[in-house]
Amino acid sequence: MGITDWVKTDDKSGEFKRQVSSFRSFITKEPGSKFPPEKGRYHLFVSYACPWAHRTLITRKLKGLEDIISFSVVHWHLGGDGRKEYTGRFTVPVLYDKKQNTIVSNESSEIIRMLYTAFDDLVDEKYRALQLFPEPLQSKIDDVNEWTYDLINNGVYKAGFATTQQAYENNVVKLFEALDRTEKHLQDTASEGPYYFGKDITEADIRLYVTIVRFDPVYVQHFKCNIRDIRSGYPAIHKWLRNLYWNHPAFGDTTQFDHIKWHYTKSHTQINPKSITPVGPLPNILPLGEECGAAQR
Repeated sequence: MGITDWVKTDDKSGEFKRQVSSFRSFITKEPGSKFPPEKGRYHLFVSYACPWAHRTLITRKLKGLEDIISFSVVHWHLGGDGRKEYTGRFTVPVLYDKKQNTIVSNESSEIIRMLYTAFDDLVDEKYRALQLFPEPLQSKIDDVNEWTYDLINNGVYKAGFATTQQAYENNVVKLFEALDRTEKHLQDTASEGPYYFGKDITEADIRLYVTIVRFDPVYVQHFKCNIRDIRSGYPAIHKWLRNLYWNHPAFGDTTQFDHIKWHYTKSHTQINPKSITPVGPLPNILPLGEECGAAQR
């Protein structure tokens, strides 16, 4: 199975099955920690195209870690050549310890939680005060993460990489049912604030945003997730998305649409053999106060 083969050729189900992360260590402030928090010690390898890596860039900026953790961006093209001595899938993000020359973690959900508090002694109070996983909401965030990850974050991939009609239809229907559920939640909580759980940004916003911001530019056409788009089909999600993108640099500044579109359309040759990148939608994301024609009617 090659690096760009997403479903095994002998898998008759046609279902995309995501590989489990291989490196799962932690940066902690505990005495004797193998990976203690230090300024300049850790480095993130990311791709602007990858939603999982995007989580870490958003969190890094939200928590004021730009002078503490460096990062570099891989090329947008994912090719088929890999190192022969490594049989796993090449993934980002990778959190790397420059002092010990070793990988700490390549599991984004755990990396972002490290960044929430591990470096708090090294940042200004305004960043320490930002609680992205506040104790009163932790069980709710975990519950939302479970179905949002399976049906939306990974759901677009399960639809897009499916190699049978049944696998595609099963997953794309579940994806849009989950988007409907998200839309209703944001409609019901709009009076409490503009974010997923009201007045403050939390992990739920970070984890959902990275899929939704890619939805119209990529997933609608490239992954055949075209029952509806966000800008005309989900007004509450659309408003939530644009608030994060336009009003919070941690979200907008880390979203690179060209990199995103080139990666998907030119790397996934099983889906798009001629590597043609669609021009639209234009614009990639609408201004705060503007709606598309279909949403205005």
